[in-house]
This record gives sequence, structure tokens and C-alpha cells, in this order.
Amino acid sequence: MSSIATTLLHLTDLPIGTLTLVASDTALTGVAFGRLEYPGLEQLPNDLLLEAAHQISEYFAGKRQSFDIPLAPQGTEFQRRVWQGLCDIPFGETRSYGDLATAIGKPKAARAVGMANNRNPIAIVIPCHRVIGADGALVGYGGGLNIKQLLLRLEGALD
Repeated sequence: MSSIATTLLHLTDLPIGTLTLVASDTALTGVAFGRLEYPGLEQLPNDLLLEAAHQISEYFAGKRQSFDIPLAPQGTEFQRRVWQGLCDIPFGETRSYGDLATAIGKPKAARAVGMANNRNPIAIVIPCHRVIGADGALVGYGGGLNIKQLLLRLEGALD
């Protein structure tokens, strides 16, 4: 099974704008904010990308709280542990970087967890938006703090 990206899809008409979805034949490998182009990738979506687009649309419509799509984020072993930890944060809940560090068995690695969170290649589906500062403040998000706030409100984690 290859996890090398082979095709992409631009998902538009979302409340946060356009997302670019990238996948191999077997797994979703990327969800990025905006309309990105990857030379050499087919722009004819495969079945997996179509299902990912459907599930993301359901999420934004308030009809889905979790995703059931095979994922293959590319990163270091530590990054993949952090990204798995992100997937374990329930819909509608938040955790601090320190909480996440403790959850993955590295309680002194909050900063490293923050860096891995920042490198999450599959936004929204791997819910890095659910990580907040220790004081409850919304901090850093690749899509911008306004999108992080929108996602957390959608999930009922913010008033």
C-alpha cells in the first residue's frame, strides 16, 4: 500500500472557504486551507477523495462529529504520535498543549507537541483546532484564529 499522494480535489463552498484535499489510492494524505496546486497530481478525484469531501461537508453541516477515512499523514514518529493524540480529543472538547503532551506520554514536551501540531498535514480531519493555550486562549492555527474559532463554535466548544 502506497501512501504517496496521487490525486487532489478542491472542495469549495465551505464556511471557511476552499480546502485542498490530497490522497493516494488508499488514504487521505492532506487537507490544506486554500486552493493549492501540486504539479504532477491528477485533478480527477478518486473514490476516497470523494468520500472525504462528503464527510467534510457533513461536518460543516453539523451532521458529522468524527471522520471515517483512512489517513496517512507523513511525518516523524513523534509527529504521528501527536497527530494520533489529536484524533483522540473528542468532538466539542479542547485540550492544552501540555494536556496533549501528557496524553502521549511526553509530559515535558508541550513545545514539541505545539510544533508537531503546527505541522499537521490533514487539517480538520486531524483536529489540531481543538488544542488551545494552557490559559484557555486560542493560540496559533494554520488557517487563522478566525477559522479556529469558527470550528470550535461549530463543535460547541466555544460560546
